[in-house]
Amino acid sequence: MIERLKKYTVPLLFLIFAIAFPAIAQGQTLENPLVTSDIRVIIGRVIKALLGISGAVALLMFVWGGFQWLISGGSPDKIKKGKDTLLWAALGLVIIFTSYTIVTAVITAITSGTV
Repeated sequence: MIERLKKYTVPLLFLIFAIAFPAIAQGQTLENPLVTSDIRVIIGRVIKALLGISGAVALLMFVWGGFQWLISGGSPDKIKKGKDTLLWAALGLVIIFTSYTIVTAVITAITSGTV
């Protein structure tokens, strides 16, 4: 698979540069897709995105734990495994929501200049 990736990397990069350089050479400017060039805002957006993704993963684990418990068939070991998954997923959600609140407060304080 790595060999196949290496095989297509150079042509893909060539295609990207072949499209981008004529646009720059004609005096056209490329728009900034991040809308801002302030590094603080960019880092804040990245952190919020990562927290959102980790929250989605925690919710998926919550559903998985419920599914494990549901299909346990009365086996005490499988029930315990499902309960443990639910417990750790709930703890993960609490940690994610708390960290999201703290990060939002810190980023707001940094970007607005107030404490």
